[in-house]
Amino acid sequence: MTTDTILPRSARRRIGLIGGSGPEAGVDLWQKVIEETKALLGARYLGDLDGPQVRVVSSPVLGLSMELEANDVAVWPELERCFDELSGASDFVAIACNTLNYYEDQIRAKPRLAELVSVGDVVEAYLDARGVTSVALLGAAPVTKMDRWSAYRRLSDRVTVELPKDAALLHRIIYDVKRLGGSDPDVVARFHDLVGTLESDTVLLACTELPLIPCAAGGKDLVDVTRLLARALVEKSVLATSPSR
Repeated sequence: MTTDTILPRSARRRIGLIGGSGPEAGVDLWQKVIEETKALLGARYLGDLDGPQVRVVSSPVLGLSMELEANDVAVWPELERCFDELSGASDFVAIACNTLNYYEDQIRAKPRLAELVSVGDVVEAYLDARGVTSVALLGAAPVTKMDRWSAYRRLSDRVTVELPKDAALLHRIIYDVKRLGGSDPDVVARFHDLVGTLESDTVLLACTELPLIPCAAGGKDLVDVTRLLARALVEKSVLATSPSR
């Protein structure tokens, strides 16, 4: 067994965030890292000096990830450049884009100073801890195709995965969030209707744009993967795990 203790300020680890697909999603992840730091520290959070140490790189080129297979030749070199830029100044790095986590294995194949915290690992740990055996997966087309280009391709080995009946509609909604914002009334209405077609009780919002849409759950558990990723980053930054006695 292990017990978690809070690291002193001077020993807390540095967080790196890669944004750009899209930029608002990067801001959203950063905001949630701040919120989760406050939540984890509780009464120990005394102000600015307890805030997370974060570096952000945001590249518009990474927006090509919405059509990943067609743009791999441009996307991967840019993502690798961004990761390397953060690596020397960060201990843990996360990508504010579910689609771009497809490159998890390629990033880990090369020794780097910073460790990637992937959405795949975070989501699987969440589902395992709660004993969830069936989920609906909502994301951009490269994610929901569940082929070799999907960052969630291994998820179906662990749970039953329900995919949206109209994946093209969901892809367009995500594009519209990037253009119009998540609060656009038409975006909200279309997404609400789409969620209503799902049978699964647990719905993974596996695109960083989707949590930007205010949506009534309708009795479903809408899992904000961005929030899970932020919490994992903060735990790695703030907590020290030591053997219990």
